[in-house]
Amino acid sequence: MIHSRIFSHRLQPSLLLSSTCPPDQYGEDQSPLLCTSPIKSLSGRSGSNFISFANPKAPLYPRLAQGKSWNEIYAFLRNIFVKIKPYHSNFYSQMTVTWTSGYGIDEAIPFVEWGKKGARQDESPAGTLTFTRNTLCGSPARTVGWRDPGFIHTSFLEKLWPNAVYTYRLGHILSDGSYIWSKSYSFKSSPYPGQNSLQRVIIFGDMGKGERDGSNEYSNNQPGSLNTTDRLIKDLPNYDIVFHIGDIVYANGYISQWDQFTAQVQPITSAVPYMIASGNHERDWPNSGSFYNTTDSGGECGVLAQTMFYVPAENRAKFWYPTDYGMFHFCIADTEHDWREGSEQYAFIERCLASADRMKQPWLIFISHRVLGYSSSSDYTVEGSFAEPMGRELQKLWQKYKVDLAFSGHEHVYERTCPVYENQCVNTETSHYSGAVDGTIHVCIGNGGKALDTFGNAVPQWSLKRDDQNWGFVKLTAFNHSSLLFEYIRSSDGSVHDSFTISRDYNDVVACVHDSCEPTTLAS
Repeated sequence: MIHSRIFSHRLQPSLLLSSTCPPDQYGEDQSPLLCTSPIKSLSGRSGSNFISFANPKAPLYPRLAQGKSWNEIYAFLRNIFVKIKPYHSNFYSQMTVTWTSGYGIDEAIPFVEWGKKGARQDESPAGTLTFTRNTLCGSPARTVGWRDPGFIHTSFLEKLWPNAVYTYRLGHILSDGSYIWSKSYSFKSSPYPGQNSLQRVIIFGDMGKGERDGSNEYSNNQPGSLNTTDRLIKDLPNYDIVFHIGDIVYANGYISQWDQFTAQVQPITSAVPYMIASGNHERDWPNSGSFYNTTDSGGECGVLAQTMFYVPAENRAKFWYPTDYGMFHFCIADTEHDWREGSEQYAFIERCLASADRMKQPWLIFISHRVLGYSSSSDYTVEGSFAEPMGRELQKLWQKYKVDLAFSGHEHVYERTCPVYENQCVNTETSHYSGAVDGTIHVCIGNGGKALDTFGNAVPQWSLKRDDQNWGFVKLTAFNHSSLLFEYIRSSDGSVHDSFTISRDYNDVVACVHDSCEPTTLAS
C-alpha cells in the first residue's frame, strides 16, 4: 500500500541536476548527499499521472510492544489450575499497540478493537502524541528535514491470557459518529514469567531502511536493511519477540523516513512485540543531555524514537527498562546516557539484574547499543579500548549477577566472545557450555543492515567468531529452564553461521564463582 505520508520532501529539480554536491553540513557526510536525493513530492504527482489516496489520514503501521508487567492471575500450567502469586504488583499482562494517523484528538477518538481469536471483541482507548519543530534540537530535523509527523497513538491491551492468540484492528470515531478502520491483525500474548515453553527471541542492531524501487535517497547507506527485513518476514512463524537494539532508522533528522521505516517493518511489528533500544542516531545532539556530544541524531535528540515506539520505561526520555519474556529476563540499557558507577542508570542496571528470579528465569540478558564489554572492530582496536571507554565499569555487575549474554550493536559487524571476565576467558569450550555461570558471553550484532565495518588486525584471545562480510541477526531459543540454543543467522539466505548451546540447572546458576558468592556465616 502506498500512503501519502511517504511523500515527504519537495526538492528543486535544479538541485538534482547539479553536477557537484557541496559537503553536507548536517549529520553524517555520506553519499548520496541531499542534492542527489529523489524528488518525493507532497502533491503525489509522478510524471504525468496523479496518485490519489482513499484516505490520507488512515491509521497505519501498527507497532506492538510489551507492556510493563503482570499481576495476580490464574494460569493453567501442566494441566493443573493453580493460583500464581504476583510477579509484580499493580500491573496485569499488557500488550501495547502504537500506530500513526492523520487524526488529532479534536477530529477523531482513537481506540483499538481487540479480543481472543473467535471470541467477543473489546475496545480500549488510545492516547495521542505528536511533536513540533520546536520540540526538536537542531538541523536538519528543525529545517530541511522537517515534515509534520501527524499523530501517534498508543493503546494498552490488558488482562491478557498467556500464550493466547488475539486479533485487533485500529479505529477512529469521527465527530459525525462514523468509524475509520484499519485492516485486522493478530498476535500471540507473552508467556507468564517463568513459564516452561518454547520461547524464541530475535536480536539485532543498526538496520535502517531501504528503497524497494531502487531509487536514491539522502544518506542511503543501509544496503542490507531489506535483506534482514525480508528474512524476518519470511521467518515470522518461527520467533516470538524482536529486539532492535539501537540505530533504528538512520533518519538523521529527516522525519519522513520514520514513516518509511515503520511501513517497511509493519509485517513484523504488527505481529510480534518489537522492542527497541536507543542508539547514537536516535539520541545524540550537543547540549541536549546526551552522554556523547555528537550530531549523530540530526537534531532528533531522542524525540522521534520515544514518540514513534513504546517502551516500558519509567521515563521514556531515559531509554532504560526491564522486560520479561517467559524464561528470559532482559535489562535494556541506554548507552546515550551516563551508565557509570554512581549514575542513575547504573543504579537501574543493578536493580534490574538483581530482580531476576533465576529459578523461574534462568536466562539473564543484558542489552545496550554501544559496546560496553568487548569488541575487536577496527574502531575500538585503533583506540586500544576494545569497547567504549569506561564501558567495562559494568563488568562487576555482569559477574556478580551472572549475566549469561550481553548484546550490543553500534559496530556493524558480528562478533562473539568466550565467557569472559576481566579480559580472560573463563571457559575453553566454544560450542557447548554447562555448569556454573562464570563469565559473560559478549555478542556484537550491529550488522542488521548498515554498511559494514571491519575488524582490526589483532585477534584478542577472547574473540571466538567474527563476521564483517554479511548482514545478520541472532536467534535465541529457550527449550526449557535448562537448555538454550544460540544461532547467528545470515540475512541473505537464512543459513546459520555460528551457534552454541547452554545446558545448566538451577544449582549451577546459584553456585559460587569468582567475585560472585553470596555471604555465608558459621552460625548454625
